[in-house]
Amino acid sequence: METGNCYNADCPAREVLGHVTGRWGGLVLGALINGTRRYSEIRDRIEGISEKMLAQTLRDLERDGLVLRRQHAEVPPRVDYTLTPGGIEVAQRVMSLISWLQDNVTDLVAAQRRYPI
Repeated sequence: METGNCYNADCPAREVLGHVTGRWGGLVLGALINGTRRYSEIRDRIEGISEKMLAQTLRDLERDGLVLRRQHAEVPPRVDYTLTPGGIEVAQRVMSLISWLQDNVTDLVAAQRRYPI
């Protein structure tokens, strides 16, 4: 099995890294860590995400094999999203980072105040 190298511009894993660590990818993965959710549930969980960005992020993560989209043949139509086994593993790692950031937010804000933009 070939190993990726995200520092290499041609590495396919670099694109996935961008999807996972971008503005919304980690939050979408975190929103799905506790199980299957409908689109509206994900949107309601992540304050500030537009419908366009949520749709794009879900599409990217689905293409990367981290999220599974299921469309149910119902009226009205119902679509839900769940993590794949690889998505669960990545989401657990992202949640560790999110937890650390939340636990240390006071120190982070203090540091930002010392270096205003």
